[in-house]
Amino acid sequence: MASYSVFLTGRPGVGKTSILLYLVEELRKRGYKVGGMISCEIRQGRRRVGFKIRDIASGREGILAHVNQSEGPRVSKYRVNLRDLNEVGVKAIERAMLEDDVVVIDEVGKMELFSREFVSAVKEALSSNKVILGSVHLRAQHPLAKQIREGRIKGIRIYEVTLANRNHLCELLLNEILEALEKNANRRSR
Repeated sequence: MASYSVFLTGRPGVGKTSILLYLVEELRKRGYKVGGMISCEIRQGRRRVGFKIRDIASGREGILAHVNQSEGPRVSKYRVNLRDLNEVGVKAIERAMLEDDVVVIDEVGKMELFSREFVSAVKEALSSNKVILGSVHLRAQHPLAKQIREGRIKGIRIYEVTLANRNHLCELLLNEILEALEKNANRRSR
């Protein structure tokens, strides 16, 4: 079981990824190594046309899903790019488990859960001794998403992000994570 796992959930656009990016930046400022993957929208003007994934450590990017993607599983008007998800996102999670203090997984969602490799990497991360920060889709029905969201995996803390609490959550989570990282360091030094 991970030494500390927190997953954010909430409606789309409420700020889950923004909180994760804030935490990544603050942890890096304090000298911690942070890796894993972040998902962001791709926009053309005011219209969302897809999503990209970024390896936090290397900056490498790939297309997670796009309206012009010609093949792959369909989610709404998008098709999922399993190749980029596995080559960028899954590899970022796997590398972070080996090299970093904190593993970020944004997000355990409908698109990502089409990849068996992604599901396997998330399960491995959750059974590691790493600090895990992630987000989970509010309504994804995949068994792993439901287990995370419903708190059925021991040791996971779930926070629902709302407009009212998102600023408060930044500081609360930062303090919790720093405490977990300190405990990890103390365990390793024994």
